Amino acid sequence: MAEIIRMPRLSDTMEEGNIVSWLKKEGDPVKAGDILAEVETDKATMELESYFDGFLLYIGVPSGPVAVDGIIAVIGKKDEEFKHLLTEQKNVAPSAPVPTKEESKTPVVAPSAPSAVSEVIPESSSDASTGRVKASPLAKSIAAEVGVNLEQVQGSGDQGRIIKKDVEDYLVNKPTQNTPSAPLAIASTSNFTYGDVPLSQMRKTIARRLGESKFTAPHFYLTIEINMDNAVAARTGINENTPVKISFNDFVIKASASALRKHPAINSSWLGDKITYHRDINIGVAVAVEEGLLVPVINHADMKSMSSINQEVKELAGKAKTKKLTPQEMQGNTFTISNLGMFDIEEFTAIINPPDACILAVGSIIKKPIVKNDQIVIGNMMKVTLSCDHRVVDGATAAQFLQTLKAMLENPVLMIV
Repeated sequence: MAEIIRMPRLSDTMEEGNIVSWLKKEGDPVKAGDILAEVETDKATMELESYFDGFLLYIGVPSGPVAVDGIIAVIGKKDEEFKHLLTEQKNVAPSAPVPTKEESKTPVVAPSAPSAVSEVIPESSSDASTGRVKASPLAKSIAAEVGVNLEQVQGSGDQGRIIKKDVEDYLVNKPTQNTPSAPLAIASTSNFTYGDVPLSQMRKTIARRLGESKFTAPHFYLTIEINMDNAVAARTGINENTPVKISFNDFVIKASASALRKHPAINSSWLGDKITYHRDINIGVAVAVEEGLLVPVINHADMKSMSSINQEVKELAGKAKTKKLTPQEMQGNTFTISNLGMFDIEEFTAIINPPDACILAVGSIIKKPIVKNDQIVIGNMMKVTLSCDHRVVDGATAAQFLQTLKAMLENPVLMIV
């Protein structure tokens, strides 16, 4: 019997998916495990696999947005009658109506953010006559991010088409000798697209979730300045004697996790009819990507060393930038950190990342005159601002948390006590 393929929920916040491209055509044979299409969610672009053997009898939406659980395709036996199945389905989402045969001839243009990727790798598939690389859009995007020349990659898709898995396999098994790589895309105004740009699923979700957070949760903000002299000295000593190079962000994550253990009221969530105080401390780390912001999560951060946190943050940030984060790696946060210090931002306020009750905005470390032991000296000073949901956290509670955080960063040895 023919099987209806619906838009799956690929992340916890996903309400609709955007079909970027189909890797199979109507009438093509399909095996379980084959990649059918590339779907842009609110957090990443993912490959949609088939769970059935048969033939792709029908493509419901050639490209564009489809609500979760909306019909996108039908797989069955060759020439099997399937139209009665579509007629019987009454729960197709309004945003993704089943198109008629005439409507399906004119595909909807898939939304996409302005990108310089097309300047690095040709957009269309290759063939012998043109010599252009034949690869899926997701494979091209990943290759451009990591500087892989797709001409070096063996494709395993239809007619040798390069898919995401091929690029990942190449990165794992690439030869050690120097090989030419694609030039990195450099952001410049010459590549910028002016005028109206359709919203990506990620940008839609960012707008909705942060709009709800800002205008639903009553925010208040507390800023404290921290003397990072001891942290600077500790980091220098650690990096001179260990293979793992610790960043100041690792100090902030570890100190925040340790401070949360001492102030569990900050590690909480407002859930409408109740407040949940979380036993686990899972720190979300905001990572800027081309189309917006992703927040991978460091689980049980209070139980991990700074070197472990460093390695995990690097791995997750790398996955975020190459759109390889899984939904599980972006779930379960109980507190979030947003650091703009590397951009010379001295101080800022951040919007709370639901379902957290607080988010910590971290500025840059600045050398400035300070008074120490009644003497004017140069200190390494850093400002952090805690945004709090006043429905859950009160001012005194938040202030005490910041005092503990300050004490730990000014005396890093306290993090291991």
